[in-house]
Amino acid sequence: MAIIALTMLALIFGVLLGYTAIRFRVEGDPIVDSIDAILPQTQCGQCGYPGCKPYAEAIASDQAEINQCPPGGETGMKALAELLGREPIPLNPENGAADDGLPMVAIINDATCIGCTKCVQVCPVDAIVGAAKQVHSVLDVYCTGCELCLPPLCPVENCIVMISVEKTLKTWKWSNPQFHLEDSAT
Repeated sequence: MAIIALTMLALIFGVLLGYTAIRFRVEGDPIVDSIDAILPQTQCGQCGYPGCKPYAEAIASDQAEINQCPPGGETGMKALAELLGREPIPLNPENGAADDGLPMVAIINDATCIGCTKCVQVCPVDAIVGAAKQVHSVLDVYCTGCELCLPPLCPVENCIVMISVEKTLKTWKWSNPQFHLEDSAT
């Protein structure tokens, strides 16, 4: 009788554990999502990875350092260091120069564009539109300023340039406030 009771308890607990494993399953890795939220989402590839999510996965698995994101700059690197409990390290100059904080967008000179489509092929966010042998345009709403379309990629000198985005009511954003529990207690 005791063996049957223990078998029934084991069966009930097994079914209960199986149900909770399926019901409360966590999709993805929460630390990867936290790292990805800090990254600037430019999808520029300057870090050596095809986008921000793969770079976040590499950081989480200790395959990449936290200092490989020029668009994120020193601020992003420090936020990653704080999140992961690591020491801040200087940005890696091999990945490019740090962003100076001014948002930039690409502009294509209509008079000099030859329609080679090289810029269209490398744009990670599909912000450049146009057909072969036709003038291309940049959809500034989608352009992240990653500079992948700039020379030496473009064969025409001064065809693509980066310009600063003016701060208007449409482009201005609130900075993320830093909130600490110690501050709210006082």
